Amino acid sequence: MPLPTLFEAMYKGSRHVGFGRPESGAPQTLYRVAEGQLAAAFIATDGSEATVRAAVAEGAETVTVAAGDPEVRPLPPLLPQATGNALLSGFMGTHRKKWGGQTAPEGGEFTPPRWFFKGFGDWVRLPGETLDVPADPVALIEEPEVALVYVNDAEGTPHYAGYTFGNDLCDIGLHRKDPGYNPYCKLCDTALTPWLFLGEPPLSVTGRVTIVRDGATAWEGTFDCGADALYFRVRDMAEHLFSFPAVRRPGLVNHVLLGADEASFHDGFRIADGDRIAIDVKSHDVAFENAVRYVSPAPLSPAATTGVS
Repeated sequence: MPLPTLFEAMYKGSRHVGFGRPESGAPQTLYRVAEGQLAAAFIATDGSEATVRAAVAEGAETVTVAAGDPEVRPLPPLLPQATGNALLSGFMGTHRKKWGGQTAPEGGEFTPPRWFFKGFGDWVRLPGETLDVPADPVALIEEPEVALVYVNDAEGTPHYAGYTFGNDLCDIGLHRKDPGYNPYCKLCDTALTPWLFLGEPPLSVTGRVTIVRDGATAWEGTFDCGADALYFRVRDMAEHLFSFPAVRRPGLVNHVLLGADEASFHDGFRIADGDRIAIDVKSHDVAFENAVRYVSPAPLSPAATTGVS
């Protein structure tokens, strides 16, 4: 049975919600919603498909679109229109295989994993869009991950909405050169799928990565990024993160990456400019891909280099 899923999209200049994922060749019904209406529904309800649908679909203006309609532009889950009202961040070193196959002991003081800030929510790329990286990376790595989605209410209390999947592309070579460089390492684009899966974070998420270069498969391998593959418990990581007021600002949406399995870098492969990274989350029937682009910086202005305004 398909997992309950929804998505938001812009259609002819207005925000809409769709339930379920579009099927090949089948029309899709979209419900027109106001900015922030879907996020508010997750605050006001128990987050189930039935209650969220009632909050946003009953009485809404509807439109039926054909499969693949180019005017339907999907959005990252719950992304606010206002820049800066969503954050993308994540945890590092969370997988059991990096802890000798063990899981964190129950009880006692929680020792949290390392955390990183990736960027604002509107920095997120969607499937099919190009992932830009600095022009001279040390060694890139693809990172298929689960991303949890939270929205804060007017008091700053986070409400869990659901989860999606992403590719947290980063320069692991720079990180290994010096862990203190990790904030630079993370300054590569990240892709998220637009599908918001309702329900608890998934225990098992398995799939396959294929990296294509010049039209041919250059590398492929499997991954597992579900909660059962993690050393840390998801609830402990989330509770610790949301103990910080900075991520509890009223109305803020948080996309939180849970960490990645070992990938092409650990197999000796190196991602190159123009490579296409295809991630097939077989356990959830979600497939997406993005091309990688090395971007050379524009020269700094004289004022920027001298500090003269």
